[in-house]
Amino acid sequence: MKEKSATVESAAKKSDDQSKGSFADLGLGKELLAELATLGYEEPTPIQRAAIPPLMEGRDLLGQAATGTGKTAAFALPLLQRIGRVKAVGYKPNVLVLVPTRELAVQVSEAFHKYSKGLGTSVVPIYGGQEFRRQIVALHRGAHVVVATPGRALDHLRRETLDLSALQTVVLDEADEMLDMGFAEDLELILEATPKDRQTCLFSATLPPRIASIAERHLSDPVRILIPRDKSNKGSMPKVRQTAYIVPRAHKTAALGRVLDLESPTLALVFCRTRIDVDELADRLVGRGYRVASLHGGMSQVERDRVMKKARGEMLDLLVATDVAARGIDIDHLSHVVNFDVPASPESYVHRIGRTGRAGREGVAITLVDPREHRLLRNIEFLTKQKIAISTVPTPLDVKARRLDLTKGAIRELIQAGGHDGFRVVVETLAAEFDVMDVAAAAVRMAHEASVGESSGEDDSHIPTIESFARPKYGSSNAREESAARGSAPRQFQGKFDRKPAGKFAPQGKFEKKGKFAPKGNQSGGWEQPRNGAGSGGSRDNNSQDMVRVYIAAGTRMGIRPADLVGAIANEADVNPRGIGDIEVGEAFSIVELPDGDVERVITALRRTTLRGRKVKVHRDTGVRQ
Repeated sequence: MKEKSATVESAAKKSDDQSKGSFADLGLGKELLAELATLGYEEPTPIQRAAIPPLMEGRDLLGQAATGTGKTAAFALPLLQRIGRVKAVGYKPNVLVLVPTRELAVQVSEAFHKYSKGLGTSVVPIYGGQEFRRQIVALHRGAHVVVATPGRALDHLRRETLDLSALQTVVLDEADEMLDMGFAEDLELILEATPKDRQTCLFSATLPPRIASIAERHLSDPVRILIPRDKSNKGSMPKVRQTAYIVPRAHKTAALGRVLDLESPTLALVFCRTRIDVDELADRLVGRGYRVASLHGGMSQVERDRVMKKARGEMLDLLVATDVAARGIDIDHLSHVVNFDVPASPESYVHRIGRTGRAGREGVAITLVDPREHRLLRNIEFLTKQKIAISTVPTPLDVKARRLDLTKGAIRELIQAGGHDGFRVVVETLAAEFDVMDVAAAAVRMAHEASVGESSGEDDSHIPTIESFARPKYGSSNAREESAARGSAPRQFQGKFDRKPAGKFAPQGKFEKKGKFAPKGNQSGGWEQPRNGAGSGGSRDNNSQDMVRVYIAAGTRMGIRPADLVGAIANEADVNPRGIGDIEVGEAFSIVELPDGDVERVITALRRTTLRGRKVKVHRDTGVRQ
């Protein structure tokens, strides 16, 4: 990558020198401009203003910008302009967009569809969990744009149902997420199958060394775009009120109910770690009288669309979701974000609370913190340079007072609105028989009970009060805490998959019998040696939970690589890949180290899915090889 000839774009730096302008000023065609006008797009965001012109010129691009800045339109619009009205050829797309998750693949595909209605552009998403034959048929019909997860794109390349020989542009969206999920080798294989003269665009929220390494190898004289966070943010969202409640896990559901009753959100997005947790919590909240829907990776696209339609149509009070499923959600009336569990990385916390408080609106972020999770909350405060207010869980009396206050406010609005003449005769009749204050109190009681519903009986369950834990001062010299606060992956995970494959689309071969988990007398084949000191016994960042070994009856004979296992665990069990420990891949089976709290969930999820198209045995490692 030639730094001296690269162009550096900084939206913050140029904002004083450059007028906001319009999409027409960027050189987009009339069909795209007409569609943008229909969608209500008035002016480009900073990253769109900086990225669209060079992409239309065919330049390579390296962009760094946070979630929610308009990255999708920044690359979709100029690439659609370049494609124009050329005829699509079966299996040979013009543009390939690689994304980390199936949810993001659908979201990006929908964006391309919206922008290109006047152009007749064909867009095909391909991702795991969708019927393979259906994808083959769609590709055969011809697609100008293919939006894919790396694993599924590689599967189609191996089957020769995807041909990249005619590719004009490849886009790596959320590149840091793809590397965290273990897709480094897949990306290398896919990029090697593309023409050397292709245009390459790489977008990432962060630019760690691994991203810089990919850019160095695969981008030619790129335009560099940096959209910095607002300095006033100090790493967080200035319009988001952040509050944490310290609650033992066994009491979290009851505590959440009280907090929601106190806050009365217009719409709250509640984050859970796994799809199982999502469904269980949603059922409990339905029992409390809320209108609730779940959103997770186990849902079909039809189910997801139905849920999002309800959410945008203000037919829900609560949307309970996993991080992966909630990626890209932007709902105007979303007032609250709730972390049912503290997210494992500070960046995840910032991304979560960024779902509210957008476009100048004020939002609320609530986090329920188990006392054992205090280290994670400290890490978040360190990253954001902001203290999160610690509050005590509302008591039943607090909730009752709040409900009465809401009723009082509703009655005040009705009085101010007027138009009660038709009801005065009832009041006058009752006032002749009873004290007027008793009549008013009875009416208020009736209105209050009608508003809170039958299921709002006071929650008298005892929730222990936990004293606030001490916080470290910002700028702590504790290197380990600072490393975790920056959201870096555990040392044994960093760079684990940053190795060039031995051959094109070829699974890894045998490895020497080395590694932490190599059993004595193993007759089933050699182990893959831990990479970059993965099994060296060094200190571990997963110190909040014991690590447990999980046996998976799939190895190099099936073409399994560590990236496949990380991708399956992260997508199917909704486990943060940063929490995954050592991975050992043998010929016939593999061993994965996981935090104890994630083990049963991972085992259940992997038993339900397939690896390389086959069902495999998964259980806690007992040392017995099958």
